[in-house]
Amino acid sequence: MTDPSMTIPSESAAAGVAPSQEVHQQHRRAQKVGKVDSNKMDKTVVVTVDYVKRHPLYHKRMTRTSRFFAHDENNLCNEGDLVRIEEVRPLSKKKRWIVREIIERAVQI
Repeated sequence: MTDPSMTIPSESAAAGVAPSQEVHQQHRRAQKVGKVDSNKMDKTVVVTVDYVKRHPLYHKRMTRTSRFFAHDENNLCNEGDLVRIEEVRPLSKKKRWIVREIIERAVQI
C-alpha cells in the first residue's frame, strides 16, 4: 500500500483545477482526399476515394474505391475536382462528411 503523502500531485492539481474539470483533447476528425464523382444533388457531392489493399492470400495489390456523400454548402464543387472531406456528425441518412477544401479544380472543356 502506498502512503497518500508520498504520491506526486498531478499538473492539474498543482494548477488548482479539479480532475473532473480537466479539458480533454478532442480526437482529430478523419479526413480523406478524393475526386468529385457527381454534383447533381443540391448541396451534396459524391466523392470517390481510391485506396490500395493487399490480397490476404496472393498478396497482390488491388485498388479499391469507396464512395462518400459529402455536404457542399455553396455548391462550389464540380465533377473531377480533387477535394478534402472531413468526417462530421450525421447530416442525413447517407451524409456523414463535409467538403473542407477544394485542392485542385478540374479542367473545364
